[in-house]
Amino acid sequence: MKDAFILLVDDEQAILKLLETALRKEGFVHIDKAATAEQALECCQRRAYDLIVLDVMLPKMSGVEACPLIRRLTDAPILFLSARTTDLDKLTGFAVGGDDYVTKPFNPLEVIARIKSLLRRSGKPAASDAAPSAGGSPVFDFGRFQVDEAAAELRVEGAVVPCPTLVFQLLLFFCKHPNRVFTKSELYERVWGENSVNDDNTVMVHIHRIRERIEPDPARPKYLVNVRGLGYKLVKRENVHER
Repeated sequence: MKDAFILLVDDEQAILKLLETALRKEGFVHIDKAATAEQALECCQRRAYDLIVLDVMLPKMSGVEACPLIRRLTDAPILFLSARTTDLDKLTGFAVGGDDYVTKPFNPLEVIARIKSLLRRSGKPAASDAAPSAGGSPVFDFGRFQVDEAAAELRVEGAVVPCPTLVFQLLLFFCKHPNRVFTKSELYERVWGENSVNDDNTVMVHIHRIRERIEPDPARPKYLVNVRGLGYKLVKRENVHER
């Protein structure tokens, strides 16, 4: 984890320095900094990052505007920093490709904890009860789509579909527990790992992002379905076999 490459993007030099100092105290050594969205895009074109901390209120191009462009270059987790605190602002951040959201002013220790958590989630999780692929890695096969755990890949009708870290982790969690219903609170606790926070909106946004990728018609889901009054489940039909 400590050898991860991290990009910090903020137009306030004091915040960049604060985060860099906190990261270096925790043993992180590969840290790049950018003051604008344009600089961040140039950095992402030159280097593959493991995590990006992205300020929302940047000059010229905002972090929200830049995020989809960054997503074309990398699937690295993106942690938004923002002085905006409404649910709508947070949902917008998630909708454009962000993985987590911290509001300003913040405790740098909280940001470091979020960074570590995102880096852990973006790693290759332990194998479960899926069938091994040719290379020995677990693959969950749902017919229309397959989830390769070790390769961290989602394939839909044979094509690899880009998948941000937490979207993939949530989908992988469902794959490991097919046909089982989970409440939004349970999903947040099990995937985000934050027992003290019940963030229904975050879960709903990520459910929507999964459906956009795996469902023939996201408006009428047949794989990741809602069980009214209870929660969500990923349907695994008997005539679909894990390979």
